[in-house]
Amino acid sequence: MTTTKTELRKFVAPEIVYGAGSRRLVGRYARNLGATRVLIVSDPGVVLAGWLREVLASMESEGVRYHLFVGVSSNPRAEEVHQGVQVYLQEHCDAIVAVGGGSPMDCAKGIGIVLANKEHILTFEGVDRIVRPIPPLICVPTTAGSSADVSQFAIITDTVRHLKVSIISKAIVPDISLVDYDTTRTLTPFLIACCGMDAFVHGLEAFVSNAHSLLTDVYALAAISLIWNNLPAAMENPLDEAALRRLMDGSLEAGLAFSNTSLGAVHAMAHALGGLIDNPHGEANTLLVDHVVAFNYEAAPERFDLIAQRLGLEPARLTPGKRKEALVSALQQLKQDAGLAMKLRDKGISRSDIPLLARHALLDPCMATNPRRLTLHDVEVLYEQAF
Repeated sequence: MTTTKTELRKFVAPEIVYGAGSRRLVGRYARNLGATRVLIVSDPGVVLAGWLREVLASMESEGVRYHLFVGVSSNPRAEEVHQGVQVYLQEHCDAIVAVGGGSPMDCAKGIGIVLANKEHILTFEGVDRIVRPIPPLICVPTTAGSSADVSQFAIITDTVRHLKVSIISKAIVPDISLVDYDTTRTLTPFLIACCGMDAFVHGLEAFVSNAHSLLTDVYALAAISLIWNNLPAAMENPLDEAALRRLMDGSLEAGLAFSNTSLGAVHAMAHALGGLIDNPHGEANTLLVDHVVAFNYEAAPERFDLIAQRLGLEPARLTPGKRKEALVSALQQLKQDAGLAMKLRDKGISRSDIPLLARHALLDPCMATNPRRLTLHDVEVLYEQAF
């Protein structure tokens, strides 16, 4: 009798409540988790948009005390994490609520990591370095892109090395994600573009990741379709609630996929780029995605063809040699439609920066699940192509 050897896979996700108005449940869920005083982590943009008001009202209605920490940059810095830790300790908090996009949510995760493990946040760079579980964490995402509310990832900027550090562990999967479609109403076209492209690349890289599985494939392909079919409409009309809801659904599904597959060279290279020039993460992904897909195609042509099929390209009608070309061309058109068809030089990068960027990118944990192995020279060439 013979047995078939199969690879083991795991799938981790938080409790998810989604739908318009779900943000108003945050106080109830905080109380259910036993919280008595909550650190609410957010940023100035979210405060200005007004999304904190009902979150605070929900806390008050449930008798849960809170303290605000809104000093989070667009790419959260290690120093900000430790500032949040001090506020949490000074105010005797026992749980964390993050309201915003990926930046407040990643900062909140970082705060939790340091509180539980008593070391500098940058010592947890890499995979499965966290020993003790973080305090209870509830996330209320206000953008349709980062998926930090459901993921095992936290991205923190090391301002000394000018590098975005990836921290990956199931210990930082939030307890609860309250996905509220209403919060997309205040997104600008630029934010819609950056967040949508980030989520699209999440889905794409998750599907071709060498750690993909039956479960993650379903979510990744669904995300790719939802974002491809709705990003242009949402950008054209930022008040198109139906398109924005589908983008948020796509972001959620992409997050459930990539959290359990990791990512690939696009994100590894984008992390290095964002650490150097502090630009929006979705923009960094967009600058690189077509070049990396062209490089990776030969390592997983069948999976890239399935992506192309979801984009309506009908790869079966094309010769093998034309399939990659059609997919790359479609991605370039998506970049154009999103208003993000730029070059690295347009963002202030010089050719002399490429060796440093390549060294940083090659060490990023996301490189481990790229479908094709890259050398330092390969990464330098890809940056050069995007230059």
